[in-house]
Amino acid sequence: MSGVPSACARWCGSLLALTIVAPLGAGAALAQDKSQGKSPGGSQDNSEFREIETKYIFGFTEGSSIGLEGEREVSAETVMGIGKRDGRYFASQTKLEYEQTPSQFMQFEVGALVASHSIANVTGLDDRNAITFGGLFGELRYLLIERTPSSPLALTVSVEPVWRRVDETSGERVTNFEFETKIHLDTELVPNRLFAGFNAMYEPEWTRFGDGSFMREATVGASGALAFRPTPPLVIGAELWYLRHYEGIGLSTFTGDAVFIGPTLYLQLGKKWFMTAAWNTQIAGREVEGSGALNLVDFPRHRAKLKLAVEF
Repeated sequence: MSGVPSACARWCGSLLALTIVAPLGAGAALAQDKSQGKSPGGSQDNSEFREIETKYIFGFTEGSSIGLEGEREVSAETVMGIGKRDGRYFASQTKLEYEQTPSQFMQFEVGALVASHSIANVTGLDDRNAITFGGLFGELRYLLIERTPSSPLALTVSVEPVWRRVDETSGERVTNFEFETKIHLDTELVPNRLFAGFNAMYEPEWTRFGDGSFMREATVGASGALAFRPTPPLVIGAELWYLRHYEGIGLSTFTGDAVFIGPTLYLQLGKKWFMTAAWNTQIAGREVEGSGALNLVDFPRHRAKLKLAVEF
């Protein structure tokens, strides 16, 4: 545990650099375009860059937007974990979700989970090749601070209860309850063109296994992300995550941490259709009771996200 505070400080510093220092380059490029009489980004007319919802433009990091009052959406969102210390490892969870915004400050989602596992020769895990119904979930988001001309920051909080019948990592039949709580903060560094986002997360879990044993665990984390909009339908960016895993929901026993970094993409496919994608690679990590430069017990080597949605 002696190295934990210094590691946390190091990666919090990296988050700060990503969300504050890195935007200066893109901002300077936009300023240069203006000084040369160009629209920001080149020949594109800046009037085409209308307001965009920030919820899905940062990858795994989620923005503060909750949509327009009365808006509804259906989507399929798949999150994948790829790679362990040895063998072949692939696990995914797909959310089939319905989303509605009953007021300008509140949004909810409900849906079902589909779990997929392809595991072979991974230490500590049984070989498995299966696709099955994974459980049910819901999410409630509330906009606490709305972005206005006098307030450049927007802040949303969310809670997401989940019931699973399949363990996310191993694919084993279990009874699992999760209650993820997040803070979503974002700002426009350049109106409708350059955005920065930040998330803080606490995710406790309770799991009962088939043999009657019981486990409590929790994951906490923080992220920073940048997103740049070179053309009206396209947003590209990068995010950095720092995650810590504990035994016990009270964060009593630290088991390891991990740092993920990777690119993000958002693409408006039509007036009511969009897709978003992200790829994160674990670049550093530590297992308290293990060795090596990565934490591949509590987290995968890579994780990816793909979402396709239609609004109506």
